Amino acid sequence: MWRRPKCRRTKPGRSRPSWNWLVLLLAFNAGPATAGRPLNPVTDIAWHEIFPISIAGITVQGNDSTSPSGFSAIASPVCTCPAPPPVFRRVGIPVGLWEPARLVETVKDAGYFPSLGVTMDLSGHRDGSRGSHASGATTTAFQQAHYLIFPVWTLLELMLDNVCLESSGFDVAYMSELDPLWQEDALAMMIHPEVLLFANAAAQLACVADAVGAAADHPLDPLFWCVGSGGSVYPLSGHVSGNNFTVANATLAARMLYKLARQLQVCDTGVNVCSCVPTPIWIKSHYKMQIARPVRGSGAFPIGQSDFLWGSMKNPPMGAGPNDPDNFLWVLFRKRMCCIW
Repeated sequence: MWRRPKCRRTKPGRSRPSWNWLVLLLAFNAGPATAGRPLNPVTDIAWHEIFPISIAGITVQGNDSTSPSGFSAIASPVCTCPAPPPVFRRVGIPVGLWEPARLVETVKDAGYFPSLGVTMDLSGHRDGSRGSHASGATTTAFQQAHYLIFPVWTLLELMLDNVCLESSGFDVAYMSELDPLWQEDALAMMIHPEVLLFANAAAQLACVADAVGAAADHPLDPLFWCVGSGGSVYPLSGHVSGNNFTVANATLAARMLYKLARQLQVCDTGVNVCSCVPTPIWIKSHYKMQIARPVRGSGAFPIGQSDFLWGSMKNPPMGAGPNDPDNFLWVLFRKRMCCIW
């Protein structure tokens, strides 16, 4: 008698994520223009940046990474969170760490994914470019951008039973090639008219203070319209001004995060131990970035920090091995607070 083969069971509510569907999709539509080395989550991520880790209000491990006192808000040794009846409240232990959970790509080649090393066929979409103002004093740049969900703990099948870690799979959450607002400053201003409040000398001069704070690993959250040495987070499009192309791409990566947070597509895991909280006005100090392409950086840096401290030789003219220059990949570390029970 035929019997249905047994299936390998997984715990309820947890799926076994896979890259296969996306890899096959992109490989099927891959173009010959660009090819690179996919991201290796073991060797290309600066794992020491997950520290310091806080457990029950005590820092059990620290280093010289960004915001060493970032988890001081977890002062109590216990925490409580809502739970379904008949429990109503559950008691646990508060934990805080830096979680590498997202990837941001800023690329000159439309449809190119440095994280996978393949190109999606997006013929007719705008590629990145560089130009100069009429005065010649500063340069302008345009790059496409991608925002990818990257729950690395789950992809590596580490600590799957930890309720504080994201259990979703790899996914492309946003592609600027398909967003007309990213292509034109005027369209972006129509959706985000608050840009007019910061288009003045006083608001831009305040970004100098944010740049000084970011240089000391403490960006100023009240100056939410600033990206430190990168200038203003507005306009929320792919155009940016500046003489340093690496800094310009770091600014675009931060702008992508702010744009999605502004549209309530990103929530902050560092505000509440019980849930992820939407933050239309982002908290910059809850994030830090590591450059992974074209050249891997040795550590992460706070948003807006000058490339003098992290950007040397990160975009060589001929690329590094199989990595194409001007196509950037950023690993986004986010502050993670959780109540483990």
